[in-house]
Amino acid sequence: MTAKEIVSKLTLEEKASLCSGKDFWTLKGVERLGLPVIMVTDGPHGLRKQDLASDHLGISNSVPSTCFPTASASACSFDRDLLFRIGQAIGEECLQEKVSVILGPGVNIKRSPLCGRNFEYFSEDPFVSGEMAAALINGIQGKGVGTSLKHYAVNNQEKARFVSNSVVDERALREIYLTAFEIAVKKSQPWTVMCSYNQINGVYGCENQKLLTDILRDEWGFAGLVMTDWGAMNDRVEGVKTGLDLEMPGSHGFNDGKIVAAVKSGALDESALDKVVLRVVELILKSRENLQESYRYDKAAHHALAKKAMLESAVLLKNDDDLLPIKQGQSLAVIGGLAETPRYQGIGSSKINPTFLDSALDSLKAAGVSFDYAKGYSQGSAADPALIEEACQIAANKDHAVIFAGLPDGIESEGFDRDNIDLPESHNQLIQAVAKVNPNVTVVLQLGAPAALPWAQNVKSILLMYAGGQAVNSAAVDLLLGKANPCGKLAETWPLSLRDTPCYRYFPGKSRSVEYRESIFVGYRYYNTAEKPVAYPFGHGLSYTRFAYSNLMLSASSFKHGDKLQVSFTVKNTGNTAGAEIAQLYVAAKNSAVFRPSNELKGFEKVFLQSGESKTVSIDLDTRSFAFYNAQKGSWDIEGGEYEIQVGPSSRDLPLRITLQAAGEKLSQDQKDKYPEYFDLPKNDFAISDASFEALYGRKLPPGSRRPDEPFDLNSTLGEAAATETGKKFAKLILGQASQTLGHGSQEFIIMMEKMLMDLPLRGLFMMSGGAITPPVLDALIDVLNGKPCTDPALAAMLER
Repeated sequence: MTAKEIVSKLTLEEKASLCSGKDFWTLKGVERLGLPVIMVTDGPHGLRKQDLASDHLGISNSVPSTCFPTASASACSFDRDLLFRIGQAIGEECLQEKVSVILGPGVNIKRSPLCGRNFEYFSEDPFVSGEMAAALINGIQGKGVGTSLKHYAVNNQEKARFVSNSVVDERALREIYLTAFEIAVKKSQPWTVMCSYNQINGVYGCENQKLLTDILRDEWGFAGLVMTDWGAMNDRVEGVKTGLDLEMPGSHGFNDGKIVAAVKSGALDESALDKVVLRVVELILKSRENLQESYRYDKAAHHALAKKAMLESAVLLKNDDDLLPIKQGQSLAVIGGLAETPRYQGIGSSKINPTFLDSALDSLKAAGVSFDYAKGYSQGSAADPALIEEACQIAANKDHAVIFAGLPDGIESEGFDRDNIDLPESHNQLIQAVAKVNPNVTVVLQLGAPAALPWAQNVKSILLMYAGGQAVNSAAVDLLLGKANPCGKLAETWPLSLRDTPCYRYFPGKSRSVEYRESIFVGYRYYNTAEKPVAYPFGHGLSYTRFAYSNLMLSASSFKHGDKLQVSFTVKNTGNTAGAEIAQLYVAAKNSAVFRPSNELKGFEKVFLQSGESKTVSIDLDTRSFAFYNAQKGSWDIEGGEYEIQVGPSSRDLPLRITLQAAGEKLSQDQKDKYPEYFDLPKNDFAISDASFEALYGRKLPPGSRRPDEPFDLNSTLGEAAATETGKKFAKLILGQASQTLGHGSQEFIIMMEKMLMDLPLRGLFMMSGGAITPPVLDALIDVLNGKPCTDPALAAMLER
């Protein structure tokens, strides 16, 4: 039977039932109609299939699988084919484990380096994010396994993510925060899209008609299913009306009953429900074929691919005096506990149970390299003088000292954001001390997002591995020894300090809203436009060889809406070592009447060259390469005038430039009067006035925090409730129960859960408790918080405990 035929045979109750999960990880089936139960699991840089004997929250044991480099690392490869191959491998692991949909990739923009989940995301640039995601999706889905593109949309922080309102102007929404989703949808058609927890301009992602239907389906042509993030459902009936197909996890029939009641009362048209159910059935049918196949993947081959991926993604930030690669015969000191046990991923729902985990010490020994080792630091952030002294002693008389440093587990996590961009003092003081006794220091960095490097001028080489997956340390050794040549480039800017970031004043916002006052000026779009110094610019990355650019040519000297333009240039390896270069193409609008970044990435290609070899690179540009989003007209428009095509190795090193004329809209100059602050970006202490942002936003700014006299409701958070005496008791009870449930989990997970719970809306406790805290108990709790007497015996008993 076709999906439509199956839907026609379903009862109303069966239709409603299919709109939510059976449990935490599976969808319901309908046995009498041949619809099987299918499983979805976490990703995105590997398969995290939970051990079914584990807790219902899905944050403990999982089956072993390959931990590939996180998106923070793999984005730096700028290699679509590599992401496709990683996707194929992840798809194969899903086939073995009978997983129908893997939850990823995530394409949320890296608005601030503080976002706790940045290690899961690709870039500050939507073009890079979209291209990498599309390649990964195509690889996975080519194996007959679905993906879930997430978190849609404007979910760029962990703090208050369940209830926060992302207040963003229309141009920034379209040009920055939706573009990556648009690229991935149009180039790969993911089987599913996952909506985010937060509100977008006052409307929750799970019931946002504009995002879920008007843009995603009608404008972009998305043909798949939309599911919630886990526990994101606010108003289930409204979700059906606006295009939200699947609620995850299940609500123990509670929301299914609401759907049935709404149809029977006439509040919900059954035809709207049929559309939603049809997409659920289509997903199940699409998945059914591979559930019957027996498949086994090659663990060793996938581990080798994880290593290859990291070799292609590592970024050589600095290499004074060509200190790297390590010269044969040099005496060597290796320092830092991360050389033994690497920091290779982050904490949260993406945490993989790896099939292997490489040690740099073992890899060096296997390569026949002699070295002395010192641990250098303990797990805490405080420096240990004895460990630092030991490290200095072994480093003092060596030709080369290599220090493995970074952010330890638990600093970067789902559920909360970082407070600063500092490395632990134990790492900083170690590096400073070793650099005083040895002039030839290399630092190997392992972390998921940019950090301040106060010692950068005191060391000669810095090799950035990000959170590089299970083979990160063996890959680091190959790069250090010159068995492989670094070729990654930064997919995000590394600022000199946190205060330098354009959203410094506005991240993470207030308890109920976060204002995106920097608008389109995210990452390099701000730093380059304001000509602000940075530690390492977007697109930066060195090599053990050198490259030269020449012969920039255009297929036409003018451009108009609907045209295609081919840009070609030559890249030559002028050094003595084979290597790969990531050539980047930026477009700059000159003398624009609308505020625009000084340049924007519109194309990139990775090219491998032998020593002395040259290749011609071609990149195609189209209308969107030159367009801005005209919020007044609701369209992508090209402004008539002069544009410059810029080509080179980074966003701030663009030796090839050529101009062309574009025919298009002639715009009035009134924007400079309306939004003067966006035309003259401050280099220091970035700030946008209330009046200017409100004018850009186009409506009155919403309140940022809950009013003290505001009544509590289901969207009030546990943290807000805890400000009352009853809420404090209840929160203590919830945290205590969570600690008991997670007693077998790691300390990092327990910390994550405690912070996450305090930001959780009260409605979310139904899901988080596995249905133990029922809707009637929550309704009674809200009454008590609002000063009414307790009438529910179950709540009274809980509070007594």
